Amino acid sequence: MNKIEALVRPNIRILSPYSTARDECQGTPDIFLDANESPYPGIGYNRYPDPRQKALKQRISAIKGLPVENIFLGNGSDEAIDLMFRIFCTPGQDNAVAIVPSYGMYTVAADINDVKVRGVQLGADFSLPVDELFAAADANTKLLFLCSPNNPSGNAFEPAQLLDLIQRFPGIVVLDEAYADFSAKGSLRHKVLEFPNLVVLQTFSKAYGMAGLRLGLAFANAYVTDLMNRVKYPYNISQAAQEAAFRALEAPVQDKVEEIVAQRARLAGTLPSFPFVKKVWPSDANFLLVQVDDPDRLYGHLLSDGIIVRNRSRQPLCAGCLRLTVGTPRENDNLLQSLSRYE
Repeated sequence: MNKIEALVRPNIRILSPYSTARDECQGTPDIFLDANESPYPGIGYNRYPDPRQKALKQRISAIKGLPVENIFLGNGSDEAIDLMFRIFCTPGQDNAVAIVPSYGMYTVAADINDVKVRGVQLGADFSLPVDELFAAADANTKLLFLCSPNNPSGNAFEPAQLLDLIQRFPGIVVLDEAYADFSAKGSLRHKVLEFPNLVVLQTFSKAYGMAGLRLGLAFANAYVTDLMNRVKYPYNISQAAQEAAFRALEAPVQDKVEEIVAQRARLAGTLPSFPFVKKVWPSDANFLLVQVDDPDRLYGHLLSDGIIVRNRSRQPLCAGCLRLTVGTPRENDNLLQSLSRYE
């Protein structure tokens, strides 16, 4: 048994997954009488979707530059996060380590699975506390969650620092790269071919503009993606989502990413001119963390103008902070106009 297999819950290691006739079929049938579906097309979705999303994964493989066997598709990245706990953590026994503040679903998924999360606070400048992360782990630590660029701080960690953690951490390192498309530091997804304990999460919700489709990605060692496919629900990605994603991936997104990055720089340069803005944190993501004098009052003012932002002022290290997503130039104009009317 190798080191990764030893981390897997014993019952998951021997799990016999649900298998459909179409998983087992080697041919290309024309008549489908296997799954008790309606034979009438209706609006075009009378058949179950491909449970392994083969055509879509081939397209993603070409875009992301990784073999199909290293790609998992989930109902948003949240499904992949939940699967990490279900595959590797024995409820009530194992634990995970995660940076704080960061994406809240790591803790929610852990709570659902009865797994303790040991939060390790980032440095005052949102830097990565490497020594503290190792100190928080013990023999029952199976997972380490890192988010880079991090949410809500917006900063991306140095690749060399992340690689050092991946090499030395005894469990699975889950690196959430939801915002990597907006960062000059790029992605470490190709490193899953080198490090079997690395799982890289990405999403089509941000740069690719598919948040409504709920389509998340995980890149990992082929053994880990096989486990994820065995544990997931059989038809986790609908046919409508697969078809829409396939069409959407035909359109380039780099021009939109570049515009968002330019608008991020515009907002970061303009916001400090308002007297109530105390600090704009540097960002590698499609949002800015902004410290203001009275975040609750400013939040209410923006909402009265029809603009919703995220109040993060009660999160660790985020006192007085609102998180502002970078919108279109017109939306950003409206934001700045609203701020200019704030008294």
